[in-house]
Amino acid sequence: MRYLLILFLLIPLKIIAQTGIVLGTVTDQYGALPGVKIAVEGQPIATKSDVDGTYRLEVPAGIHMLNASFITYVTERQKIEITDGDTLRVDYILKTASDIDQQFTLGSRADPRSLLETTAPVDIISPKDISSTNQIELSHILHYLTPSFHSTYQTIADGTDHIDPATLRGLGPDQVLVLVNGKRRHTSSLLNVNGTVGRGTVGTDFNAIPVAAIDRIEILRDGATSQYGSDAIAGVVNIILKSQTRDIIVDTRTQINTEGDGFTTYGAANFGLTVGEKGFVNVTAEFRDRDATNRAGNYTGTVYTDDRAQDNILIGQNNFFENTGYEDQRVMQIGTAQTQNISLAFNSEFPISETSSLYAYGLRNYREGKAKGFYRFPKDPATVVLALYPNGFSPSILTDIQDDAISVGFKGIKNYWNVNFSHTIGINRLDFSVANSNNASLDVASPTIFAVGGYFYRQNTTNMDISRSFDYLEGINIAFGAELRVENYQIKAGEEASYIDGGATFTNAADEIVPRTAGAQVFPGFQPQNELNKFRTNSSGYVDVETEVNKRLLINAAARYETYSDFGGQGIWKVSGRYKFQDRFSVRMGYATGYRAPSLHQVFFNNISTQFEDGEAIQVGTFNNQSAVAEAFDIEKLSPELSRHISAGFTARILDNLTFTFDYYHIKIRDRIVLSGKFDEGYEAILEPLNVGAAQFFTNAVDSRTTGADGVFVYKSPLWKGEFSTSLAANVTKTSIISPIRVPSFLVGQEQVLFNREEIGRVERAQPEFKVVSILNYGIDKFRFRLGNTYFGSVSYVHPDDGNSANWVLNSFTGNVESRDQRFSPKLLTDLSITYEVGNFLECTLAGNNIFNVYPDMHKHSANVGDGNFVYSRRVQQFGVLGANYAVRLLLKL
Repeated sequence: MRYLLILFLLIPLKIIAQTGIVLGTVTDQYGALPGVKIAVEGQPIATKSDVDGTYRLEVPAGIHMLNASFITYVTERQKIEITDGDTLRVDYILKTASDIDQQFTLGSRADPRSLLETTAPVDIISPKDISSTNQIELSHILHYLTPSFHSTYQTIADGTDHIDPATLRGLGPDQVLVLVNGKRRHTSSLLNVNGTVGRGTVGTDFNAIPVAAIDRIEILRDGATSQYGSDAIAGVVNIILKSQTRDIIVDTRTQINTEGDGFTTYGAANFGLTVGEKGFVNVTAEFRDRDATNRAGNYTGTVYTDDRAQDNILIGQNNFFENTGYEDQRVMQIGTAQTQNISLAFNSEFPISETSSLYAYGLRNYREGKAKGFYRFPKDPATVVLALYPNGFSPSILTDIQDDAISVGFKGIKNYWNVNFSHTIGINRLDFSVANSNNASLDVASPTIFAVGGYFYRQNTTNMDISRSFDYLEGINIAFGAELRVENYQIKAGEEASYIDGGATFTNAADEIVPRTAGAQVFPGFQPQNELNKFRTNSSGYVDVETEVNKRLLINAAARYETYSDFGGQGIWKVSGRYKFQDRFSVRMGYATGYRAPSLHQVFFNNISTQFEDGEAIQVGTFNNQSAVAEAFDIEKLSPELSRHISAGFTARILDNLTFTFDYYHIKIRDRIVLSGKFDEGYEAILEPLNVGAAQFFTNAVDSRTTGADGVFVYKSPLWKGEFSTSLAANVTKTSIISPIRVPSFLVGQEQVLFNREEIGRVERAQPEFKVVSILNYGIDKFRFRLGNTYFGSVSYVHPDDGNSANWVLNSFTGNVESRDQRFSPKLLTDLSITYEVGNFLECTLAGNNIFNVYPDMHKHSANVGDGNFVYSRRVQQFGVLGANYAVRLLLKL
């Protein structure tokens, strides 16, 4: 008997299994629908419809619920009964889902769920949303579609002019995780060190991803460090690439500002090919060329000498303003930088059996940028070689940015477990050049063009993810996995002439011999001692369990352990739940912990840059925590940020065509990593040998608290003979520094230098305190109309010294001694587009952004305008200074 039992167990299961075949087609209102997931509910048995919408699935004999699900469509369920050897036909016609019914997987490793069913809020930017927006860069698409997302152009900020910082829920660029097709996206090699949002952080370059390659975007607005990794404190942005194989899509646009600058051309092509029965390759090429914009004011300061009368004579004699290269009396370019982008992308998947496939995607972007710095006037012989530039010069910062990513993987089903193994490589390289400049210390021997060095960052990420659903209670999903990440950060030195001190001197007005400033003006080159080539590893493991206790209650719990080769390890966890009171109303809550180690950039970055404060140029050294300078200032080694995240909200379907969601969040971050203020007076003995006038460092100086709420209304309905839809989304957020400023013993009493009120203001008030996005769409016959309104809350600039009224200065605009602080009031921007369909193959669109030509408030204190240059603030931005701009678009589908 024992041997018969052993023999029975050795018989292959497939021999004794009783199965049947289910086949059919999946369509929508337009025809065949490829890529739809057909799955047996409660079992790991699934397939996808092929290019003509057909599918075939082997199913165990019995009674089952068969689901057809696809992103942006309502899931259809059909009950089937099949016997051994039977062939059963089941067809599906899917309907487009309302926003609340759209299926997604972000935030859960179980089967896709709708917003009514999930434990955390998710925004879904659909293909239609992306296609209908008037923006052509990804960061700006999200800026005008998602209230909690913030990203604007920066100006006079060195490399940050070319890579826009992007934030979520008012936190930093390094506290949001970006995924592409669910795989970790690498960050930029650029560290933001100038006076912009995100100062002291490194983020992801969203605009390196071609918009034409994107199918949809999922934004998880919830702390998810235990599920996806240590930098998902504010949330996760998951960018899904296109997989379509039906059309060749050609998109061309031309855009210009009403000021006559910022002329932009855009061209893109996307197409897909089928490989075998169910495989595909989708390919995208994209080109963007944007001219610079200039919103500088007329210069009112002196040029050749501080003697105003004499200076006016010299300005006239030398026709100075006719030779600056700018209009009127401008001497600077203050606005968006000139950029040119070329991008290529592919996305692919190749089935190798009924239950497994290979997949891969690749992204490449090359960008050239040109931005300007402060004008160097001939009155300053320390920085200007008069023999080369008798009228001074306007230096240019040139960037060459190459961004590459490739991911390959395998996914399949083994013993009823879903297995996904992948490896992703991301590289970002940024090389700087400086043109129309000089190294004054070399006198007439100075070049005028310099290669000043650059940055390099590479990230290798290997993932193993395993999951399975069990038919227990109302369903339970167990997922676990591991990640290994290897990072490499490099700083490369510039050519010698870009940083060398040539020893040239000049005689000042006091008849003193003074050395000229060393290094290329606007951006001194990285020196050999600045060069770096640093590596580190991060390894982590996680477990994620999601259980439907009953039809109404869903509970999710996740835990992760991360360990860094340079910062040790930490366990983090999350628990969340959702309860449905009825099919139309559900509530959700969650609590999560987080742990983010400093980036390699924050640990090792060091350089010297020219920064301007109140019109005065200062050589500022940023010294890392490994340096002797940091040791001299008693700066402690960096430690990881620890966070706590609480969320609560509800989702409601008020009517069949009206939905509403609301979510509250509370985020505390302990030991937040910030870039300090500048230490100068009193520290000359330390700084003088380094040829710098000030020093700054990275430090865990403060704790912060961020609270806020998101709300979204969506309404859709037939109207007359057309289709009408509208959405109203809002975010309110407030970040506060909640701890005393921590300083080392050597710097006791210097709290307001280490992290002054300007830096506190940058964290607390430099991003809009609220944002409201309203979109109305109406389609009738061959016309589509879109009206978008974005209401930006106020931002504030806080001067570092003006907490004490004794430091206030004369405001020549009013004649009073006043603070240089300023609150910039809320503004409403309106976008409009009209689209006409020519047959089924061509769409023509006329679009206007900011059609009422709204600008931020102008500076109200004369001390902030920089001798007339800065009409608008460069330190805090709600939406930039483009003004009204108009575009013509042709979209061809073949």
